[in-house]
Amino acid sequence: MKLSEVTRCTTTLSRRSVIGTFGAVMATINFAPWAISPSRSEPNQGVMNMSKYAMDKKTVSDVVNGGGLLVVAQWEAREGQADKVAAILDRFLPEAQSDPGAKLFLIGRGKENPAQFLFYELFRDEAALKAHQDSAYFKTYIAEQALPLLAKRERAQYALL
Repeated sequence: MKLSEVTRCTTTLSRRSVIGTFGAVMATINFAPWAISPSRSEPNQGVMNMSKYAMDKKTVSDVVNGGGLLVVAQWEAREGQADKVAAILDRFLPEAQSDPGAKLFLIGRGKENPAQFLFYELFRDEAALKAHQDSAYFKTYIAEQALPLLAKRERAQYALL
């Protein structure tokens, strides 16, 4: 699957509606906060919550202040590949969260269907997203390793106000 095959759309949302939408999406589709590694996590009904990468320095208001480019992506792993995808994302996430252009980067895994993954990414601007996609870690973990394991990949972009 190539980046050009990704579904893209742009919509303008207020900060409050984006935060509300994120909460509603996570609750509606029964996604858990990203978590994989038992060595860094606490069990929670079959899903491991990864606290190591929690935002401990800023509030959500701090993060969304000044707007940005919001990317919401949904993945579904091919049959039998979900744990491999999760392991790749476990290595990818700390790199993505430390990217200087990423204001917020969260990944959720489906509680009822662990083959589903939800990405909620807030970048400073379009240039920051491009730099993220051009990074060595993105090319290695996402383009080379994860994409071949997916049955479905969709993404939408939103202008954060």
